[in-house]
Amino acid sequence: MSGLVALCVLTALSLALGYANKARCTGPEFDEWGRSEPAYQERAYGDVCYSDVQNLWIGRDIDRHVFPYVNGGIDSDGSLHGGVVEYPVLTGVLMWAGALFVDTDAGFLAASALLMAPFGLATAWWLGRLSGWRALLWALSPPLVLYAFHNWDLPVVACAVAAVFVVHRWTSVPLRRRATVAAVVLGLGFALKLYPAIFVLPLALHVLTSGRGRWDVRGALQVVGAAVATAVVVNVPFMVAGFSGWAASFEFQSRRQVDLSTNSVWYWGFRHWTGSEEFQSAMGVVSPLLVLASFAIACAVGWLRYERTGTYPWVPVSAAMLCGFLLLHKVHSPQYTLWLLPFFVLVNVRWGWIAAYLLADVAMGISIFRWMYLNMAGEPSGVHDGFTAQALMIGVWGRAALLVGLFVAFLAARSTVDNTGAVGPGRVLPGRPAPSVQQA
Repeated sequence: MSGLVALCVLTALSLALGYANKARCTGPEFDEWGRSEPAYQERAYGDVCYSDVQNLWIGRDIDRHVFPYVNGGIDSDGSLHGGVVEYPVLTGVLMWAGALFVDTDAGFLAASALLMAPFGLATAWWLGRLSGWRALLWALSPPLVLYAFHNWDLPVVACAVAAVFVVHRWTSVPLRRRATVAAVVLGLGFALKLYPAIFVLPLALHVLTSGRGRWDVRGALQVVGAAVATAVVVNVPFMVAGFSGWAASFEFQSRRQVDLSTNSVWYWGFRHWTGSEEFQSAMGVVSPLLVLASFAIACAVGWLRYERTGTYPWVPVSAAMLCGFLLLHKVHSPQYTLWLLPFFVLVNVRWGWIAAYLLADVAMGISIFRWMYLNMAGEPSGVHDGFTAQALMIGVWGRAALLVGLFVAFLAARSTVDNTGAVGPGRVLPGRPAPSVQQA
């Protein structure tokens, strides 16, 4: 228990540093809309303290305390109005709640940080219970400082980790029931940021293959059904209250083009073509098809491992699927590293992979904003003009190459969730056999 407390204290310190970094962009003065002055945009990029949380105080009716989705929609030019935000409904409600009692972007950042911090601490607790001191990769990582309050990602990361915790630590409950509860949690994650939905398939395959001598088809279908039903139950009230506003958030994402704001390999590799309508239309097809292909490959390799070992490795497969998504999707925002970070804890990949990825991510996460500042200021920003652009290219392409390597590494690695030495109650004691993945 003391180990878990220490882990949470360290996580709290990282969260505090993360908030302090973002808060550098707030105040000291505010205009009539509650926007920080002076020179908010220049400071945000130049001082590398930008956050979507603070930035979206203006432009989504958050500052007007409009309840999201119900009375809004999307215009022909793709702009949102009437309280609609570009995220799924639970994140929209979280944003609305963070703005309830504040009237400046500084207050919104502080209130949002208070709302999200418990999810970061819960994630640390669950990772500690699952994988022991390896959870320090979450508690003390640079991405937690850089991105904890960059966007509204801590709640969805907590959902993904909670699902793994339920499956692998509620061992007194039958697997089918555990997996069903985990699927409900993943369904809630879908209503926050979509990506946990991709983990439902490997979880269902894990349940399908868990029967002794037979496939548990009913259990697998129950897992999928629970996730779908949860997502539907959460979304239906918004669909009924204001269908056009609810649908606008999905339409916004489907219309999103490959540009600097997406920060994906598609932009950096083809940015001279991004002004072409034909290129943008092609990316709307090519990117999702490649993402789905990566999912199929990951699940197929997982099946080969099942045939060899008798256990479907749903956590490593989930990690690989996320790598495919991050690499091939047309949007790769900096804070997405928080999605991947728990899998460095939960899957036993070599430390060299982790260190290299974190270094590439820091290079990208800092230099992208400095590079944008140089462009805003009209200063030279080419690769031959200085270290900023060089660091950015190292970060972007280094991270991309490492995602390819991690895709393979995750699929070849074992999960850490059954290792001995987990911190706190429920740990497997030395000298006592760890439960098999079949049991978990």
